[in-house]
Amino acid sequence: MSFAIEVEELAGSIWHRFITRKADPEYPDARIELETIQPGLALLFRAMGGGHEVSLEAAHARQMMVRRSFLQKIAGTAQQLSVAWRDSHSVRLPASIAVYPETQYNRELYRWLTILAAHAGSMRHWARDNQTWIAELLEQYPALQSRYAELVLAHIALRPKPEDLPPAEAAVEEAIRQALLKPGSITEFPVSESAPWPVALWLYPPLNLGDPQQTHWEEEEDGDLLGRSQGEGKEVRKQASRVDDNTGKQGLLLFRLESLFTWTEHIDLDRCGDDNDDIDAARVADDLDEIALSKKRKRKGGGLKLHLDLPPADVDDLPMGEGIKLPEWDFRRNCLREDYVNVQMMQPRLQEPMPLPERLTALAHKVRRQFENLRSEPRWYKQQMQGSELDLQACVDFYVQRKQGQTQQPGLFMDLQRKQRDLSCLALADLSMSTDAHVDNERRVIDVVGDSLMLFSEALSVVGDDFAVYGFSSLRRQHVRMIEIKGFDNKYNAKVCGAIQSLKPGYYTRMGAAIRQATQLLSKRPHQRKLLLLITDGKPNDLDVYEGRYGVEDTRQAVLEARKAGLLPFCITIDQKAGDYLPYMFGANGYTLIKEPGQLPTRLPQLYRLLTEP
Repeated sequence: MSFAIEVEELAGSIWHRFITRKADPEYPDARIELETIQPGLALLFRAMGGGHEVSLEAAHARQMMVRRSFLQKIAGTAQQLSVAWRDSHSVRLPASIAVYPETQYNRELYRWLTILAAHAGSMRHWARDNQTWIAELLEQYPALQSRYAELVLAHIALRPKPEDLPPAEAAVEEAIRQALLKPGSITEFPVSESAPWPVALWLYPPLNLGDPQQTHWEEEEDGDLLGRSQGEGKEVRKQASRVDDNTGKQGLLLFRLESLFTWTEHIDLDRCGDDNDDIDAARVADDLDEIALSKKRKRKGGGLKLHLDLPPADVDDLPMGEGIKLPEWDFRRNCLREDYVNVQMMQPRLQEPMPLPERLTALAHKVRRQFENLRSEPRWYKQQMQGSELDLQACVDFYVQRKQGQTQQPGLFMDLQRKQRDLSCLALADLSMSTDAHVDNERRVIDVVGDSLMLFSEALSVVGDDFAVYGFSSLRRQHVRMIEIKGFDNKYNAKVCGAIQSLKPGYYTRMGAAIRQATQLLSKRPHQRKLLLLITDGKPNDLDVYEGRYGVEDTRQAVLEARKAGLLPFCITIDQKAGDYLPYMFGANGYTLIKEPGQLPTRLPQLYRLLTEP
């Protein structure tokens, strides 16, 4: 009996592979995955004028009522097909493309769709708008004409032949072919009950996700997103079914497994509620073919909201005045939300004077000696009006400029001088919960960060530079904690050393607010050069919407604001995946990765020296 079942299963699997392969309209051997070329496509999208706030992501297959062949009906394929589309905040390309039998054509199709998406606007009529965009592109960039012509001819050869289709569908197919060959030549399209086979070179309408101007956000006092924040007001038709809300306590339910035709049928699963709305709920709903509804007796907002994460006031760090209201960048609205974040300045409660740990004594002595040489070392200053030596480079430049008719004479001398370093530095350390992770069997990330801050302070106190040390963490936007370990007007001493050694990890990483507050503190310093050093072990995150792209975009905007204020923001991280997000937030030359976290105490003073060299 078991042998017969195994033979039956083997025959079924062989038949399934055979019929699926025969019915597959794609060419798997020439498939190109979006993941392999996504960074290059994102760069191409920006270069062709695409907005920086628009993300490039993979599109899920959508239901399309196309005419299927006999084999496709047997195999159950071609019901859902992947097409490209875009809306106001994302470009969605197929996760993989195997439309053409040649790999180079599939790769070229990805590039073409990216260029078209960068040029496209809002869509009113699928076929007419695509023709208009393509005609404008080919006129603006003539070099694309030959590339487009090759893709069109190869695509038409793979499309269904009009003579094999019913008259109404054949008329639609003829119109699409003409529109592909001569964009803008077809303004009226015939009507057909079945949708035409997907046009791989065109963009399709978005999946009813709307745009930020059509999205309304309402808030309660706690800042949770409520109300008509996602799909309300949009005319979207879905297949629906009403089901009973069974709790599973009415006894044992017996049924035949043969009656369960598909895994996509309704499953009576009680999902727990959450105070925060899922901002992607509208996208999830649009991806569903059928939505099941049930009556759930749940009073809105009836649950208790308790914040048990904050310690009692008698053991927490000491607040310094009232909170500071700062803006936050909302990439979904493409604007700064004024007075949206509350930053609370604090002082460590435990500030007992403590000496430098013995494990750092020898290393601190070496660092102090290096920075003493930096302070006392005289430097040659070029292009001076007076000096002890001729500046040969300035003399050559002046000779060339005079030959060209310029008469302004620069300084032609060099002078060996000792000048005071005119700079300020603020070190901002991430003190979130992730720093409680262990680097090795003895030390945690927070311990390594503390050692780094102590050696950093030892070095800068010797050289005489103006500096401050702060730590930060957050618990939603209402409570961003900025701990003043050493202010600009305070001296580095045993009390500051004790405060560093008493630091404890906790909460989350609302990085943008911390950078904005640090920018305000640094901007008040009178020095010419101002350096903002961020020391972290991960990407921005918090309990609310700050997780993911929202936090990355806000941090990037805060870094841009710091640069506009005349600061030099620089990030030092030990996150091995930092290359995925830090170049976008700080720029390619605005960060460094410490691959061995244990080397952070020695690397931090060295990096500071490199960043502050004249």
